[in-house]
Amino acid sequence: MKLFGTDGIRGTANAHPMTADIALKVGMAAGQQFLRGNHRHRVVIAKDTRLSGYMIEPALTAGFISVGMDVVLVGPMPTPAVAMLVKSLRADLGVMISASHNPYYDNGIKLFGPDGYKLSDDVEKTIENLISQNHFEALATADKLGRAKRLEDAAGRYIEHAKSTFPKHLTLDGMKIVVDCANGAAYQVAPMILRELGAEIITIGIEPNGFNINDNCGSTSPQKLCETVVREKADIGIALDGDADRLIICDENGKIADGDQLMAIIATNLHKSGALRGGGVVATQMSNMGLELYLNGMGLTLARTNVGDRYVVEHMRLHGFNLGGEQSGHIILNDHTTTGDGIIAALQILAYFREAGGKFSEQSTVFTKMPQLLKNVRYSGVSPLKNKDVQNVISKATTKLGNRGRIFIRESGTEPLIRIMAEGENSNEITEITKEIAQAINA
Repeated sequence: MKLFGTDGIRGTANAHPMTADIALKVGMAAGQQFLRGNHRHRVVIAKDTRLSGYMIEPALTAGFISVGMDVVLVGPMPTPAVAMLVKSLRADLGVMISASHNPYYDNGIKLFGPDGYKLSDDVEKTIENLISQNHFEALATADKLGRAKRLEDAAGRYIEHAKSTFPKHLTLDGMKIVVDCANGAAYQVAPMILRELGAEIITIGIEPNGFNINDNCGSTSPQKLCETVVREKADIGIALDGDADRLIICDENGKIADGDQLMAIIATNLHKSGALRGGGVVATQMSNMGLELYLNGMGLTLARTNVGDRYVVEHMRLHGFNLGGEQSGHIILNDHTTTGDGIIAALQILAYFREAGGKFSEQSTVFTKMPQLLKNVRYSGVSPLKNKDVQNVISKATTKLGNRGRIFIRESGTEPLIRIMAEGENSNEITEITKEIAQAINA
């Protein structure tokens, strides 16, 4: 039974594996895995605004209580807030119930260890084995069951933590900012943080109803953000996703800066101040070659990992980097946080903007992107990447492109999709190569 993908467990709500039964067993298995000593064990559970969170949350809670863990419920909160609260509360485990940028009908379970980092593949495999064997040795006796309670000041703790990462000599006074919270987990905390730092705020996506998370809003659909920034003559626009671990920013003209551009901005400023560690930036195979060439021009490297922010974090920790992220908008600044945090990353961008003065459009594009094309092809059954005809088409395309670009093809870790990425100097050639590979997969 394969449960864990690139970012925890994810699927359609109330269908395997996102059922109450599996959630109960995840609580039992993860709780058993993190029982360590005779102290009262504690797990922090947060969620985003999906309707199915009302089903998954109590099932997880019951599972943890059954192995003797106390449960601290914090309600709708960003994923990075869970990572922060696990450490702040000296908890043994943290759980975020969210499918991130996916539609409302999906949900997911992300697990964080006591150090605030996402669990390794090995630990996830151990938990998965416990669930598949349906063998839980650590069930508590009746007098050792855990308890559940709500933490009323969770939002306030995270708000103060996020604000503490913004330079104390700066404010956002006089700035007009549009913030799109995707009707998701940050719908309360994100506007509050920006207001308390002095900005005038125009909000989008702060009326969640259980169904509208990421629905034509947020970092995956920033059109409304861009239009609102231009219409309201705002200085900048910030769009988060459903669990606020990624962001997209637009300038005053409504032009988007993606995760690659944001990493370039932060890397440039950290490098200038001597605060960039590791000799460069960690990103995934999806990041644009233009970013790599830009960093190389400053004498810096771009280290690439498998797709998934936790692989970026693992490489950062292992090799001493303090900046990494994904083109999609996950930005990891491990001087401040242990996982992607859209709000904290936005605050660092805003701080650089305030220091530099002028308009954000003058600072938001620091390198020229190489033509890049992304295409998703849905499939059923066995992965088409195992087909010899598909393999031959990919091999020929790679040879044809040579050192003038690159092709990266992978299976999605959360959906039955083949993700094709091709980039190079010639956009027409890239389009043709991508089309050929997609046709082979469809065939």
